[in-house]
Amino acid sequence: MAESGAFLRMEEQDLAGKRVLVREDLNVPVRDGVVASSARIDAALPTLRHCLDAGAAVIVMSHLGRPKPGPIDPALSLAPVATALTEALGLAVPLVADWESVALSPGHLALLENVRFCPGETENDDALAQRYASLADIFVMDAFATAHRAQASTHGVARFAAVACAGPLLAAELDALDRALTAPARPVVAIVGGSKVSTKLAVLESLADVADTLIVGGGIANTFLLAAGQEVGASLAEPELVEVARRIAGKVNVPLPVDVMTAPSADDSAALLRLAGEVPEGETILDIGPESARRSREVLQGAGTILWNGPLGVFERDHFGEGTRVVAEAVASSSAFSIAGGGDTLAAVEKYGVADGVSYLSTGGGAFLEYVEGKPLPGVEVLKQRRFG
Repeated sequence: MAESGAFLRMEEQDLAGKRVLVREDLNVPVRDGVVASSARIDAALPTLRHCLDAGAAVIVMSHLGRPKPGPIDPALSLAPVATALTEALGLAVPLVADWESVALSPGHLALLENVRFCPGETENDDALAQRYASLADIFVMDAFATAHRAQASTHGVARFAAVACAGPLLAAELDALDRALTAPARPVVAIVGGSKVSTKLAVLESLADVADTLIVGGGIANTFLLAAGQEVGASLAEPELVEVARRIAGKVNVPLPVDVMTAPSADDSAALLRLAGEVPEGETILDIGPESARRSREVLQGAGTILWNGPLGVFERDHFGEGTRVVAEAVASSSAFSIAGGGDTLAAVEKYGVADGVSYLSTGGGAFLEYVEGKPLPGVEVLKQRRFG
């Protein structure tokens, strides 16, 4: 787990009567002016309620989408989020565009307008960061999903705030990842799916040093099949990374699919079962087969720690989702400490109703991958520097 003294934690702070500025990840889907999924808002509520119950005046900031700096684009305004927070917290949550004039009494909360409308936010401008810091007595970084970006609302403000600490969500994420990556319970099984080895090369290399078994799926598995000399037909693969796949397979056990589900490249309305290595030229691999799924399930049942990032097939289509379903249910039923991270992975967890069986669900996306790769996250490193600097 992240060392308790590595950074200050919000729960350790006396918040009574203080102005508390909290950076959350409220980058939620909005459709027709209404929040379509409140998962990230729900995750932030315990942090916000803790601050309110402690008697703090709470200012929350977040981004939404990728707007251009400048005038407010109503389509990317946080107004729907303010409405959702008002309903969830049971108190009026104003959305503040002219945020430098915000003034709150203890026990009240305001939401700043989308920080990415502010010129200098993505450039981590010092002047903007100092203006953010002037709003508060304590800055709480609680948005793990943005911790890999050095921006004014994630990194810069922490440099200039009177006190900078980690919120419960951020701390819990780091604790869970450290538990899985530092002296984990053995055996460690990593599941990595996705379309290309190239996009997850650093993750695969890092996991090869940590895991005892690496289960691969999606286009990534196709490249490993090529590396083993097997035909993959018209499937997505990266022949130029065959040697990389062989190197990784030389460091960690990579059980390859023994059967696959395919479709003619021009028609994916039906799934065809093929033995791995016997995929015709005109067919595309879109899922692992039932025997491969069964073998993966057996490996996962004996795991001590599981890290899962990426589905094993095109699970959005039910006839190519069986491999991902079996693996999802195996992760959930395992007694292992398990972490599932990444947007597609969480979508699969939701689709197959296995969230309660996964030890920790990481909403981090890019931050999750970079942390597994071993990269320092600017939004975390600055908290450590402030703790000891």
